[in-house]
Amino acid sequence: MTDRCLDVLAIGNAIVDVIADAGDDFLAREGMHKGAMRLIDEAEATRLYEAMGPGRELSGGSAGNTVAGVASLGLRAGFIGQLADDQLGEIYAHDIRSLGIAFTTPMRSDVGASARCLVLVTPDAQRTMNTFLGAAQRLGPDAVDPAEVADAQILYLEGYLWDPDEPRRAMIKAIEAAHAAGTKVAFTLSDSFVVDRHRTDLWQLFRERRVDILFANEAEIMSLAEHDSAEDAALAVAAEVPTVVVTCGEQGAFALSNGHRYAAAAEPIRALVDTTGAGDLFAAGYLAGEARGLGPERSLRLGAIAAAEVIQHYGARPEADLRTFAGDLLG
Repeated sequence: MTDRCLDVLAIGNAIVDVIADAGDDFLAREGMHKGAMRLIDEAEATRLYEAMGPGRELSGGSAGNTVAGVASLGLRAGFIGQLADDQLGEIYAHDIRSLGIAFTTPMRSDVGASARCLVLVTPDAQRTMNTFLGAAQRLGPDAVDPAEVADAQILYLEGYLWDPDEPRRAMIKAIEAAHAAGTKVAFTLSDSFVVDRHRTDLWQLFRERRVDILFANEAEIMSLAEHDSAEDAALAVAAEVPTVVVTCGEQGAFALSNGHRYAAAAEPIRALVDTTGAGDLFAAGYLAGEARGLGPERSLRLGAIAAAEVIQHYGARPEADLRTFAGDLLG
Protein backbone atom coordinates (compact mmCIF):
# COMPACT_ATOMS: atom_id res chain seq x y z
CA MET A 1 0.00 0.00 0.00
CA THR A 2 3.03 2.26 -0.26
CA ASP A 3 1.68 3.83 -3.46
CA ARG A 4 -1.28 5.40 -1.66
CA CYS A 5 -1.37 9.19 -1.38
CA LEU A 6 -2.07 9.33 2.37
CA ASP A 7 -0.85 7.33 5.33
CA VAL A 8 -3.79 8.38 7.55
CA LEU A 9 -7.10 10.02 6.62
CA ALA A 10 -9.18 11.14 9.60
CA ILE A 11 -12.83 12.12 9.96
CA GLY A 12 -13.71 14.22 12.99
CA ASN A 13 -15.06 17.37 14.57
CA ALA A 14 -13.44 20.54 13.21
CA ILE A 15 -13.19 22.60 16.39
CA VAL A 16 -11.24 25.69 17.43
CA ASP A 17 -9.99 25.38 21.01
CA VAL A 18 -9.91 28.46 23.24
CA ILE A 19 -7.64 27.59 26.19
CA ALA A 20 -7.39 29.66 29.37
CA ASP A 21 -6.17 29.23 32.94
CA ALA A 22 -8.85 28.98 35.62
CA GLY A 23 -9.01 28.32 39.34
CA ASP A 24 -11.15 25.75 41.09
CA ASP A 25 -13.30 28.62 42.38
CA PHE A 26 -14.19 29.65 38.80
CA LEU A 27 -15.26 26.09 37.96
CA ALA A 28 -17.33 25.94 41.15
CA ARG A 29 -19.09 29.24 40.39
CA GLU A 30 -19.91 28.00 36.90
CA GLY A 31 -21.16 24.63 38.19
CA MET A 32 -18.57 22.66 36.22
CA HIS A 33 -17.12 19.27 37.12
CA LYS A 34 -13.34 19.37 36.87
CA GLY A 35 -11.93 17.22 34.10
CA ALA A 36 -15.30 16.68 32.42
CA MET A 37 -16.60 17.69 29.01
CA ARG A 38 -20.05 19.21 28.55
CA LEU A 39 -21.91 20.28 25.45
CA ILE A 40 -23.17 23.88 25.34
CA ASP A 41 -25.18 25.95 22.88
CA GLU A 42 -23.98 29.02 21.00
CA ALA A 43 -25.43 31.48 23.55
CA GLU A 44 -23.65 29.75 26.45
CA ALA A 45 -20.43 29.63 24.43
CA THR A 46 -20.61 33.39 23.96
CA ARG A 47 -21.37 34.06 27.64
CA LEU A 48 -18.63 31.77 28.93
CA TYR A 49 -16.07 33.18 26.53
CA GLU A 50 -16.72 36.63 27.97
CA ALA A 51 -16.38 35.34 31.56
CA MET A 52 -13.09 33.47 30.94
CA GLY A 53 -9.66 34.92 31.39
CA PRO A 54 -7.33 35.60 28.44
CA GLY A 55 -7.24 32.61 26.12
CA ARG A 56 -5.25 31.15 23.24
CA GLU A 57 -7.10 30.17 20.08
CA LEU A 58 -5.79 26.94 18.59
CA SER A 59 -7.29 24.62 16.03
CA GLY A 60 -8.30 21.39 17.74
CA GLY A 61 -10.79 18.58 17.64
CA SER A 62 -9.76 15.06 18.54
CA ALA A 63 -9.10 13.59 15.09
CA GLY A 64 -7.67 16.88 13.87
CA ASN A 65 -5.15 16.76 16.71
CA THR A 66 -4.28 13.20 15.75
CA VAL A 67 -3.52 13.99 12.11
CA ALA A 68 -1.49 17.01 13.26
CA GLY A 69 0.64 14.53 15.21
CA VAL A 70 0.84 12.18 12.24
CA ALA A 71 2.08 15.06 10.06
CA SER A 72 4.60 16.12 12.72
CA LEU A 73 6.02 12.60 12.59
CA GLY A 74 6.68 13.09 8.89
CA LEU A 75 3.81 11.04 7.47
CA ARG A 76 1.14 12.08 4.97
CA ALA A 77 -2.19 12.95 6.55
CA GLY A 78 -5.62 14.13 5.47
CA PHE A 79 -8.70 15.37 7.32
CA ILE A 80 -12.42 15.56 6.67
CA GLY A 81 -14.46 17.86 8.92
CA GLN A 82 -17.23 20.43 8.53
CA LEU A 83 -16.66 24.17 9.03
CA ALA A 84 -18.97 27.14 8.66
CA ASP A 85 -18.05 29.94 6.31
CA ASP A 86 -17.02 32.27 9.14
CA GLN A 87 -13.93 33.65 10.90
CA LEU A 88 -13.29 30.60 13.07
CA GLY A 89 -13.74 28.40 10.03
CA GLU A 90 -11.07 30.36 8.17
CA ILE A 91 -8.72 30.07 11.17
CA TYR A 92 -9.18 26.31 11.35
CA ALA A 93 -8.76 25.71 7.61
CA HIS A 94 -5.60 27.83 7.51
CA ASP A 95 -4.09 26.11 10.55
CA ILE A 96 -4.63 22.56 9.37
CA ARG A 97 -3.39 23.21 5.84
CA SER A 98 -0.32 25.01 7.18
CA LEU A 99 0.73 21.69 8.75
CA GLY A 100 0.75 20.02 5.34
CA ILE A 101 -2.49 18.15 6.00
CA ALA A 102 -4.78 17.59 3.01
CA PHE A 103 -8.08 19.31 3.79
CA THR A 104 -10.61 19.89 1.03
CA THR A 105 -14.00 19.81 2.81
CA PRO A 106 -15.90 22.90 1.56
CA MET A 107 -17.01 25.42 4.18
CA ARG A 108 -20.77 25.92 4.25
CA SER A 109 -23.01 28.90 4.99
CA ASP A 110 -26.05 26.79 5.94
CA VAL A 111 -24.70 24.99 9.03
CA GLY A 112 -24.67 27.69 11.72
CA ALA A 113 -21.39 28.79 13.32
CA SER A 114 -18.10 26.87 13.38
CA ALA A 115 -17.51 24.73 16.44
CA ARG A 116 -15.39 25.83 19.38
CA CYS A 117 -14.27 24.27 22.67
CA LEU A 118 -13.65 26.50 25.67
CA VAL A 119 -10.96 24.70 27.68
CA LEU A 120 -10.30 25.73 31.28
CA VAL A 121 -6.98 24.50 32.69
CA THR A 122 -6.61 24.38 36.48
CA PRO A 123 -3.23 24.51 38.29
CA ASP A 124 -3.19 20.69 38.56
CA ALA A 125 -3.14 20.52 34.72
CA GLN A 126 -6.67 19.10 34.50
CA ARG A 127 -8.76 20.45 31.63
CA THR A 128 -12.47 21.10 31.79
CA MET A 129 -14.06 21.38 28.35
CA ASN A 130 -17.16 23.28 27.28
CA THR A 131 -17.95 22.40 23.69
CA PHE A 132 -20.23 24.06 21.16
CA LEU A 133 -20.32 21.65 18.24
CA GLY A 134 -22.12 23.85 15.74
CA ALA A 135 -21.21 23.20 12.12
CA ALA A 136 -18.96 20.23 12.97
CA GLN A 137 -21.99 18.04 13.54
CA ARG A 138 -23.44 18.85 10.14
CA LEU A 139 -20.85 16.81 8.28
CA GLY A 140 -22.81 14.74 5.78
CA PRO A 141 -22.12 11.77 3.50
CA ASP A 142 -21.51 14.10 0.54
CA ALA A 143 -18.30 15.25 2.26
CA VAL A 144 -16.81 11.75 1.92
CA ASP A 145 -15.12 10.95 -1.38
CA PRO A 146 -14.61 7.17 -1.70
CA ALA A 147 -11.58 7.79 -3.93
CA GLU A 148 -9.90 9.80 -1.16
CA VAL A 149 -10.59 6.99 1.32
CA ALA A 150 -9.15 4.47 -1.13
CA ASP A 151 -5.98 6.55 -1.37
CA ALA A 152 -5.26 6.17 2.36
CA GLN A 153 -3.54 3.33 4.18
CA ILE A 154 -5.62 3.94 7.32
CA LEU A 155 -9.00 5.60 7.87
CA TYR A 156 -9.27 7.01 11.40
CA LEU A 157 -12.73 7.78 12.84
CA GLU A 158 -13.51 9.98 15.83
CA GLY A 159 -16.11 8.46 18.15
CA TYR A 160 -17.57 11.84 19.06
CA LEU A 161 -18.99 12.03 15.53
CA TRP A 162 -20.79 8.70 15.93
CA ASP A 163 -23.40 10.47 18.07
CA PRO A 164 -25.20 12.72 15.53
CA ASP A 165 -27.01 11.12 12.61
CA GLU A 166 -25.48 12.99 9.64
CA PRO A 167 -21.81 12.39 10.54
CA ARG A 168 -22.55 8.77 11.49
CA ARG A 169 -23.89 8.18 7.99
CA ALA A 170 -20.79 9.88 6.59
CA MET A 171 -18.55 7.56 8.59
CA ILE A 172 -20.50 4.46 7.53
CA LYS A 173 -20.02 5.53 3.92
CA ALA A 174 -16.29 5.94 4.59
CA ILE A 175 -16.06 2.51 6.26
CA GLU A 176 -17.71 0.87 3.26
CA ALA A 177 -15.29 2.65 0.91
CA ALA A 178 -12.35 1.62 3.08
CA HIS A 179 -13.25 -2.06 3.05
CA ALA A 180 -13.83 -2.01 -0.68
CA ALA A 181 -10.32 -0.56 -1.16
CA GLY A 182 -8.42 -2.56 1.46
CA THR A 183 -7.92 0.51 3.65
CA LYS A 184 -7.61 -0.30 7.36
CA VAL A 185 -10.24 1.24 9.65
CA ALA A 186 -9.24 2.65 13.04
CA PHE A 187 -11.85 3.94 15.50
CA THR A 188 -11.44 5.86 18.76
CA LEU A 189 -14.23 5.63 21.34
CA SER A 190 -13.56 9.26 22.40
CA ASP A 191 -15.64 9.32 25.58
CA SER A 192 -17.66 7.04 27.82
CA PHE A 193 -20.84 8.94 26.96
CA VAL A 194 -20.42 7.85 23.33
CA VAL A 195 -20.13 4.24 24.51
CA ASP A 196 -23.12 4.52 26.84
CA ARG A 197 -25.34 5.91 24.07
CA HIS A 198 -24.20 3.60 21.28
CA ARG A 199 -22.94 0.41 22.92
CA THR A 200 -25.26 -1.86 20.91
CA ASP A 201 -24.46 -0.52 17.45
CA LEU A 202 -20.74 -0.23 18.27
CA TRP A 203 -20.67 -3.92 19.16
CA GLN A 204 -22.49 -4.67 15.92
CA LEU A 205 -19.83 -2.69 14.04
CA PHE A 206 -17.09 -4.72 15.70
CA ARG A 207 -18.80 -8.09 15.25
CA GLU A 208 -19.18 -7.35 11.56
CA ARG A 209 -15.37 -6.95 11.47
CA ARG A 210 -15.64 -3.42 10.18
CA VAL A 211 -12.99 -2.02 12.56
CA ASP A 212 -9.36 -3.14 12.44
CA ILE A 213 -7.90 -1.01 15.26
CA LEU A 214 -9.80 0.32 18.29
CA PHE A 215 -8.45 3.03 20.60
CA ALA A 216 -9.85 3.53 24.11
CA ASN A 217 -8.83 4.62 27.58
CA GLU A 218 -9.49 2.43 30.61
CA ALA A 219 -12.88 3.95 31.43
CA GLU A 220 -14.10 3.66 27.86
CA ILE A 221 -13.06 0.06 27.32
CA MET A 222 -14.59 -1.00 30.66
CA SER A 223 -17.83 0.76 29.75
CA LEU A 224 -17.90 -0.85 26.32
CA ALA A 225 -17.42 -4.40 27.62
CA GLU A 226 -19.25 -3.74 30.92
CA HIS A 227 -16.29 -5.13 32.90
CA ASP A 228 -14.66 -3.64 36.00
CA SER A 229 -11.19 -4.56 34.71
CA ALA A 230 -9.59 -2.86 31.71
CA GLU A 231 -7.60 -6.00 30.92
CA ASP A 232 -10.68 -8.24 30.93
CA ALA A 233 -12.63 -5.68 28.94
CA ALA A 234 -9.91 -5.44 26.31
CA LEU A 235 -9.81 -9.22 26.02
CA ALA A 236 -13.54 -9.31 25.39
CA VAL A 237 -13.31 -6.65 22.69
CA ALA A 238 -10.23 -8.28 21.13
CA ALA A 239 -12.40 -11.28 20.25
CA GLU A 240 -14.07 -9.02 17.67
CA VAL A 241 -11.40 -6.42 16.79
CA PRO A 242 -7.95 -7.50 15.53
CA THR A 243 -6.08 -4.78 17.47
CA VAL A 244 -7.28 -3.09 20.68
CA VAL A 245 -5.14 -0.27 22.09
CA VAL A 246 -5.83 0.95 25.65
CA THR A 247 -4.21 4.02 27.22
CA CYS A 248 -3.74 4.02 30.98
CA GLY A 249 -2.50 7.55 31.77
CA GLU A 250 0.74 7.65 33.71
CA GLN A 251 0.77 3.82 33.70
CA GLY A 252 1.42 3.80 29.96
CA ALA A 253 -0.57 1.74 27.48
CA PHE A 254 -1.10 -1.77 26.20
CA ALA A 255 -2.32 -3.40 23.02
CA LEU A 256 -3.91 -6.75 22.28
CA SER A 257 -3.17 -7.64 18.68
CA ASN A 258 -3.88 -10.95 16.97
CA GLY A 259 -3.65 -12.95 20.18
CA HIS A 260 -0.60 -11.21 21.66
CA ARG A 261 -0.25 -8.58 24.40
CA TYR A 262 2.17 -5.67 24.11
CA ALA A 263 2.83 -2.82 26.55
CA ALA A 264 4.73 0.46 26.78
CA ALA A 265 5.52 2.66 29.77
CA ALA A 266 4.70 6.35 29.82
CA GLU A 267 7.62 8.51 28.71
CA PRO A 268 9.33 10.65 31.39
CA ILE A 269 8.47 14.35 31.32
CA ARG A 270 9.85 17.52 32.88
CA ALA A 271 6.50 18.93 34.01
CA LEU A 272 2.83 18.17 33.47
CA VAL A 273 1.20 21.31 32.09
CA ASP A 274 -2.00 20.35 30.25
CA THR A 275 -3.38 16.86 29.54
CA THR A 276 -5.48 18.12 26.60
CA GLY A 277 -4.80 15.98 23.57
CA ALA A 278 -2.78 13.24 25.28
CA GLY A 279 -4.97 10.45 23.89
CA ASP A 280 -5.17 12.11 20.48
CA LEU A 281 -1.38 12.31 20.16
CA PHE A 282 -0.96 8.79 21.48
CA ALA A 283 -3.18 7.64 18.62
CA ALA A 284 -1.05 9.70 16.21
CA GLY A 285 2.11 7.89 17.25
CA TYR A 286 0.50 4.47 17.12
CA LEU A 287 -1.05 5.11 13.70
CA ALA A 288 2.27 6.37 12.37
CA GLY A 289 3.88 3.15 13.51
CA GLU A 290 1.08 1.09 11.99
CA ALA A 291 1.38 2.92 8.66
CA ARG A 292 5.12 2.25 8.63
CA GLY A 293 4.63 -1.41 9.52
CA LEU A 294 6.56 -1.16 12.79
CA GLY A 295 4.39 -3.59 14.78
CA PRO A 296 2.42 -2.98 18.00
CA GLU A 297 5.40 -2.75 20.39
CA ARG A 298 7.19 0.07 18.57
CA SER A 299 3.87 1.73 17.67
CA LEU A 300 2.98 1.89 21.37
CA ARG A 301 6.34 3.49 22.09
CA LEU A 302 5.75 6.11 19.38
CA GLY A 303 2.35 6.82 20.92
CA ALA A 304 3.90 7.36 24.35
CA ILE A 305 6.53 9.71 22.88
CA ALA A 306 3.95 11.83 21.07
CA ALA A 307 1.67 12.01 24.13
CA ALA A 308 4.58 13.05 26.37
CA GLU A 309 5.38 16.02 24.14
CA VAL A 310 1.85 17.42 24.08
CA ILE A 311 1.19 17.28 27.84
CA GLN A 312 4.19 19.51 28.58
CA HIS A 313 2.61 22.63 27.05
CA TYR A 314 -0.80 24.20 26.53
CA GLY A 315 -2.80 23.02 23.56
CA ALA A 316 -3.58 19.68 21.99
CA ARG A 317 -1.17 19.78 19.08
CA PRO A 318 2.60 19.30 19.07
CA GLU A 319 4.76 22.39 19.31
CA ALA A 320 7.98 20.54 18.45
CA ASP A 321 8.87 18.36 15.48
CA LEU A 322 7.95 14.92 16.81
CA ARG A 323 10.51 13.30 14.52
CA THR A 324 13.26 14.65 16.79
CA PHE A 325 11.78 12.68 19.70
CA ALA A 326 11.05 9.54 17.69
CA GLY A 327 14.72 9.04 16.89
CA ASP A 328 15.38 5.79 15.05
CA LEU A 329 11.91 4.35 15.69
CA LEU A 330 10.57 5.62 12.37
CA GLY A 331 13.66 4.45 10.49
